[in-house]
Amino acid sequence: MATFLYRLGRFSFRRRWLVAALWAGLLVLAGVGAATLKGPTANDFSMPGTESQQAMDLLKDRMPQANADGATARVVFRAPGGEKITAPASKAAVDQVVARLRTAPKVASVADPFQTRAVSPDGRTAYAQVAYRVSPIDVTGADRDALKAAVEQGRAAGLTVEYGGSATQGIPEQSATEIIGVAVAALVLVITFGSLVAAGLPLLNALLGVGIAMATITAATGLIEMSSTTSTLALMLGLAVAIDYSLFIVSRYRAELREGRAPDEAAGRAVGTAGSAVVFAGLTVVIALAGLMVVNIPILTEMGLAAAFAVVVAVLIALSLLPALLGVAGRRVLGGRIPGLRGGAAEGRAPLGERWARFVVRRPLPVLLLAVAAMGAVAYPATDLRLGLPGDEVAAPDTTQRRAYDLLAEGFGPGFNGPLMVVVESGSGGGVQEPAQRFAGELQRMKDVAVVTPPAPNPAGNTALLTVVPKSGPSDKATEDLVSAIRDRGGDLRGTTGARAMVTGSTAMNIDISAKLSDALAPYLLVVVGLAFLLLTLVFRSLLVPLKATAGFLLTVAATFGAVVAVFQWGWLADVFGVSETGPIMSLLPILLIGVVFGLAMDYQVFLVTGMREAYVHGAAPREAVVAGFRHGARVVTAAAVIMIAVFAGFVASDETMITMIGFALAAGVAFDAFVVRMTIVPAVMALLGRSAWWLPRWLDRLLPDVDVEGEKLRRALPGATADEPVPAGART
Repeated sequence: MATFLYRLGRFSFRRRWLVAALWAGLLVLAGVGAATLKGPTANDFSMPGTESQQAMDLLKDRMPQANADGATARVVFRAPGGEKITAPASKAAVDQVVARLRTAPKVASVADPFQTRAVSPDGRTAYAQVAYRVSPIDVTGADRDALKAAVEQGRAAGLTVEYGGSATQGIPEQSATEIIGVAVAALVLVITFGSLVAAGLPLLNALLGVGIAMATITAATGLIEMSSTTSTLALMLGLAVAIDYSLFIVSRYRAELREGRAPDEAAGRAVGTAGSAVVFAGLTVVIALAGLMVVNIPILTEMGLAAAFAVVVAVLIALSLLPALLGVAGRRVLGGRIPGLRGGAAEGRAPLGERWARFVVRRPLPVLLLAVAAMGAVAYPATDLRLGLPGDEVAAPDTTQRRAYDLLAEGFGPGFNGPLMVVVESGSGGGVQEPAQRFAGELQRMKDVAVVTPPAPNPAGNTALLTVVPKSGPSDKATEDLVSAIRDRGGDLRGTTGARAMVTGSTAMNIDISAKLSDALAPYLLVVVGLAFLLLTLVFRSLLVPLKATAGFLLTVAATFGAVVAVFQWGWLADVFGVSETGPIMSLLPILLIGVVFGLAMDYQVFLVTGMREAYVHGAAPREAVVAGFRHGARVVTAAAVIMIAVFAGFVASDETMITMIGFALAAGVAFDAFVVRMTIVPAVMALLGRSAWWLPRWLDRLLPDVDVEGEKLRRALPGATADEPVPAGART
């Protein structure tokens, strides 16, 4: 591999304008595709194989008039202080709003609160249910403006009017907060290289790569339906890894130039050595992301494949366009230095990474125990992890969705914010009315049930729909228990009458999502960790090094979960991170975090430990090999980690809770893994293991192909190379 990449690097360097033109053409082509093919994105989830999805599909087939998956809005009215909503003036204002809502675009029906008795026991609050003829994805900004205009009419009459629901949720737009992460990345690159030219190349490379990936993903929305959050993960990862991979290769190129190589030779060697590590690091990320297909949840599959595509583009562009850009820059990557920035250690003094490594290998056991204890303490809050899909209850207090939620909970009870839909299907040849009424009576007697509506059968008389309002809120554990209890009663109903009862609706769907993700966690870990273990065994030709890497990753995940729970569920440092409301952790996060952080953790494992192995195979003692790996790789890995953290942290300021949580989790995960696990625990364990760290059974050594990730064969084949002078994949700057 190293030899092939060496040739690719030299070709790109020498044919720089051709390679640059090809990539520019791809960018233009992707941009044209995005402009012409772009389609709408969705916010809803589908859950194949779950009871809630089966019930939803049955309603679409048997009761299309119910429009079960259509957009809805709930408009909540509150009378002025001391007055009743049923007072003539207040009632007239409500009637006017309801009448205007019925004429709003795409509205199928509006339930008059006075006819449906949707008035609170104290008489001060009422709500109107608005059903749309279209799904949430098809509710446009103009439709939401019409809803808002109707609400403003009620407010002008002196009422407090708020609204929420799926119809009110616009498609989240990409914010400009990521620019902060890019700016920090630029600053880190300048400090690392001490040169504006060298710092600019990774940024330019990354921006072009991300532009191609994002434009291609945008064009794909015109061909397949995607979630509105699909591109967010691709942008996060594509930008971060593209900068990191370019950083490693530019660092190697500068080291080769300082050793007196010709620029084209330096580019070939940089791509042949550091590029090999980039390929395997990228493969681990792609494996982790593509493995999300195991979960069989469309939104996760979309996010994983889109992000994996962005990583593939980042790898390809680092291996081909970057050496072309190096050909344009030439030796200027060593010039343009900024006064006061040496881009390396002070003369006569060992680099900080080497000094840290020597400290760790002298005291490996105390350092290991302290680091593991600290990570364990951070991980402790994860024992209280609660999963869910937070809704309006965790929206910012100043939003109309949150105010509507609070008004409804105060006037009617928290369960009215998350009603359950129960579908009763008759047995073979029988009618549905009798078993549905019987089941409704049983549900009304259940402990956590506040209201059960009478069964509404379809014209064919074989399916009926009930609405069950819990006493508990949609994200409460009691509601989850109620859904389970209703499903148990449904089993009894089928046994006695032959009729089948199923629970669906957004609340039940969220519960099923959490359950399915929990069940998928073990097989996902097995697939991803197993494949990556094999890949790392191939790279390092060792069994203990991949095992240690995997154990360190699990420690990282535990600590990251602990930090997420502490901030987003317990509210620690909530003001610092802009978390206005605490609640359950998004149920998609654990698997998503495991996939992404695992890939990134293996990045640093490959770049750092490759240098250790290289020194060891050249005859260095085990502990000295650890120091050598840090001497050549720690500075670049540190810069790469800081860039990753900066890019991910830029998303924490997003207005979308889901994106904020993902950004925080990824930034924390990279920080824990890079600085505690890879920079502290790894050298301590390697020092304790000694030579046994590189043990591999002879029979397995003969079976494994030699991928030459260190470029050893390449250096032996090149003129001027000596066998006793190792050239690390992550060279010093």
